[in-house]
Amino acid sequence: MERFRPNLVVGGDVTPFAEDGWTRLRIGHVELRFAEHCDRCVLTTTEPGTGRRGPEPIRTLAVHRKREGKTWFGVRMVPVTTGHVAVGDQVVVG
Repeated sequence: MERFRPNLVVGGDVTPFAEDGWTRLRIGHVELRFAEHCDRCVLTTTEPGTGRRGPEPIRTLAVHRKREGKTWFGVRMVPVTTGHVAVGDQVVVG
C-alpha cells in the first residue's frame, strides 16, 4: 500500500474499485467531493524500503485498469468542509 502513497484508506465491506463511483464521502464530520480519477505513475514500481524497481504493480493493474494509455487506481477527493479525520472515523459514501 505504501507504494501508492494514499492519504486516506477506506476499509471494511467495500467492493474492489468502489471508489470509481463515489461522488461524495464523509469521514467523521469532514465532507469531501470527487475531483478526478487517479492515474498511477512509475513511482509505484519502486520498493520504498530498498529503492529496487520492477514492473509491479503497474503491470498487473494495467491488465484491468488501463485506458487512454494510462493505468488508473484510486480517486482524488477535495474537502468541502474543514475538520480532522482519524483512524476509526465512520465513513459514509454519498
